[in-house]
Amino acid sequence: MNDTLMMMPVDLSFIKEAADLRKIKRFSMDSSFVKKSVELTKRSLECFENSDAPIYTTAFSPSYTLRWFMRDREEDLLQFIEEDPGSLAIALKSIAKSLINFNRVLIEETGIEGFYYCVNNQNNFFEDSFFTTYVVPYEKEVLEKANELSDINILHICGYDGLSNNLKLFKDFEAAAFNWDVEAEGVSLTEGKKLFGGKAVIGGFEQDQVIYTGTRDEVEKATFDILDECGQVGTIIGAGCTLPTDIEEIRLEWVRQASIKYAVENL
Repeated sequence: MNDTLMMMPVDLSFIKEAADLRKIKRFSMDSSFVKKSVELTKRSLECFENSDAPIYTTAFSPSYTLRWFMRDREEDLLQFIEEDPGSLAIALKSIAKSLINFNRVLIEETGIEGFYYCVNNQNNFFEDSFFTTYVVPYEKEVLEKANELSDINILHICGYDGLSNNLKLFKDFEAAAFNWDVEAEGVSLTEGKKLFGGKAVIGGFEQDQVIYTGTRDEVEKATFDILDECGQVGTIIGAGCTLPTDIEEIRLEWVRQASIKYAVENL
């Protein structure tokens, strides 16, 4: 899974008041960011050319993208959306169109097989009803267009750094599998599997804890605990968010071998 360049750039330097959100322009697919993203994604694919594992690229939602580029102006953003929610909706619509085009370019020009679609409403940044009314339509629009390009997309509900979400806000999003941070959200894989209608779930490990620092025996025990709790059907073992970039690859193999061992012992 590749998220090398992170967010598609959005120029917000001109935004002084809520109405300025309406002026956000669509992003050019001829930009250096898009070209570099295509190049790096192709290089990532080359690393796994002999693997039969599906290759994903990270895709970000419109609201996640907007908030990222206004992360140093959160108070301004909150004021803008209180004053003029319609302007926020127009901004999200514009960003969504750019993201849809960007995702299409990536899958058509690189050969990736699916999207790891990142959404969140951490710590209830948007009040639930506001999120559902003004934000969700554009989050879904990007996902729906991604689903036209691939039928194995993953919805990642980002609880990065322990910031939690209301998972119920995402229960009717259409994805092949759902991923979240079980510790940050306080929702187990089993509970999430019920919430998301029996769809496949991904996770169980905290990104920087046992899988990153534990011994092989500790990693194996944690893997067994995940499978004891959630079962083997419809369960993909992973982390609640992106793993540290310096993680030893052998640790991922420990999880795979532990899963095989568990399966053999539970025939």
